[in-house]
Amino acid sequence: MTATLPTTLRLGTRRSELATTQSTWVAERLRALGHQVELVEIVTEGDVNRAPLASMGGTGVFAAAIRQALLADEVDVAVHSLKDLPVAPEPGLRIAAIPVREDPRDVLVARDDLTLGEIPAGGVVGTGSPRRAAQIEALGLGVQVRAIRGNVGTRIGLVTSGECDAVVLARAGLARLGRLDEATEVIEPVQMLPAPGQGALAVECRESDTALIEALQALDDADTRAAVTAERALLQALEAGCSAPVGALAEIAEDDDGSLVISLRGFVGTTDGSLELRRSHVGPYDRPEAVGRELARVMLQDGAADAIRKPDGPRTAAPQLRTETPIATEREK
Repeated sequence: MTATLPTTLRLGTRRSELATTQSTWVAERLRALGHQVELVEIVTEGDVNRAPLASMGGTGVFAAAIRQALLADEVDVAVHSLKDLPVAPEPGLRIAAIPVREDPRDVLVARDDLTLGEIPAGGVVGTGSPRRAAQIEALGLGVQVRAIRGNVGTRIGLVTSGECDAVVLARAGLARLGRLDEATEVIEPVQMLPAPGQGALAVECRESDTALIEALQALDDADTRAAVTAERALLQALEAGCSAPVGALAEIAEDDDGSLVISLRGFVGTTDGSLELRRSHVGPYDRPEAVGRELARVMLQDGAADAIRKPDGPRTAAPQLRTETPIATEREK
């Protein structure tokens, strides 16, 4: 175990504008707590390979190289978009902090200030997300959904160049880049549920660095951790990754007796819009994994497995609920 902090924390980040912006946000908060921090840029497969994410293995494409750098002691801390992390824990590493979450909703960036409902039939909507594609198709708008890749600027450029009538992006990314005024509509969850963990960051370090774990926990937000833990437990119990059209959003609310509860909504669908399943569940604040697993049980019982497919392959058999490897959550002390 490492009981002392390094003089300077080496913070590993992807080199994209959004990733470095997010990492700088974390670095500034660590500096405000009295730590010296330097950013270390790391190139991931997702940055250099322009193939569809599903064909590269989906979840974890952006995180693998950074995690390898952590395990090799090339960096001390890593900042990830939580939605990019596999739900299974990485041996030897710990998510020490999940800071307060940005607005998790999706947004539309469209020509002529159009909203999603105003795009004419046959119009082209770009997204690299099967989850978004499935929910757009389920709305029955008659638009064409086109698979795209690239950073925020590249995707918005497809609209300004006329290649797409609109693209769908995460609101959190635009907000962090200071480009939120380019969104023409914030898409409400009743139309499109976000990806599990969308809008949240994960601050990760080696499990053996106990002093660093304690220091990073100052950035943790208990409500955000509880919400995203429920969302990721749903994803884990469905045995689905980012290649599957799964959406989830958990919110913290007060029950009638004043106790805190987690209200979780989930979506599973097919990218052709032929199947759409939406369900919700409310459960105790201090049992987020159980909330996610219970909603998964209901969704599987109601046919969710029919929508969960392997990339370019046949439908998977109905998965069994997974109860091992719980995702840790902790009430703010």
